[in-house]
Amino acid sequence: MVDKGGSDTVFRTEERFRQALPDPASMAGWTPRSANAEIEEAPEPAANCGPDADWYCARIARGEANFEAVGEEAQFDLTAFADRSAAQDACRKEKTWSAKYTEAQVPPVPGVDSHSYYRNAGGLDGLNLFMCTGTVVAQVLLEGEGSSLDPATAHSLAQLFASRIHKAAAAQ
Repeated sequence: MVDKGGSDTVFRTEERFRQALPDPASMAGWTPRSANAEIEEAPEPAANCGPDADWYCARIARGEANFEAVGEEAQFDLTAFADRSAAQDACRKEKTWSAKYTEAQVPPVPGVDSHSYYRNAGGLDGLNLFMCTGTVVAQVLLEGEGSSLDPATAHSLAQLFASRIHKAAAAQ
């Protein structure tokens, strides 16, 4: 998987996550549901993860923000790694794992390596879009019961998220 740039900024603080995750002001028309960030106390070294390990294995922090509109949920996840190599490894593992699902036709997000797929579980339909840039893996998940899961919505939310991630990285 090719990393199309981004920053080597390491997202290790709640403040950095607040800057990168969408907030109510940037999500007009969506109702905020929750937001948080978790900094790992003792992250696993990437070398301990193994070739088939959970792609979260070497994460150093994770943050998320959740919104709702017209019966559809939008979840934004940001997973941070200590360096680009660990982030790229996580992206490869996630892409390999998700290959079993139906690909979603979401246009590429400029400046990031991305892929998307549909996933159905527990009576909910979902569209997952993953972006890999610098030291982070970002996910936009649209989910709903009978939702249209519009690829254009996923694309526009992903562009918003990518822009916020790059601005937060540049602010360091």
